Amino acid sequence: MLARIALALAVTLAAVTGAAAQEPDLIFKKSTVWRALTPDDKLAVYGIDDPLVEGVACHYTTPERGGISGTFGVAEEVSDISLSCRQVGPVKFKQKFGQGDVVFSERRSLIFKKMQIVRGCDAKRNTLVYMVYSDRPIEGSPKNSTSTVPLMPWGTEVPPNCGEWLKS
Repeated sequence: MLARIALALAVTLAAVTGAAAQEPDLIFKKSTVWRALTPDDKLAVYGIDDPLVEGVACHYTTPERGGISGTFGVAEEVSDISLSCRQVGPVKFKQKFGQGDVVFSERRSLIFKKMQIVRGCDAKRNTLVYMVYSDRPIEGSPKNSTSTVPLMPWGTEVPPNCGEWLKS
């Protein structure tokens, strides 16, 4: 009986928190609000690699609440997230993608709010465009951040044209 309850709890927790295709790499955290008896509020910087575009990496900074609710993972995080993406090697597309496809997604509250990093292509300028925003079913957040990655030669390699990798 206890094993069934534990299994049901684990499945529910996995569904609520949502499994990301990749886990972001924590680069560092910096305290912003000191709290005497509970963890501080912090800004955390994370790094991810674009799963479909080899040679592109993004870093984002997100606030993380401390306090009691932050300690237990039930605090609703604010939507103030910054984003910076860069070419870090020769660019190679692994497959075609659609405008606005999700690169990375992460829950920002116990149930409803999530942060998403999405990708697009400005074919005219041969530039990848990344945007981070948070949403929830009833009301989203207009807060967002955009970063662009102009596709440039890397060594002797000529960059691909991102427009040729867009789904029709």
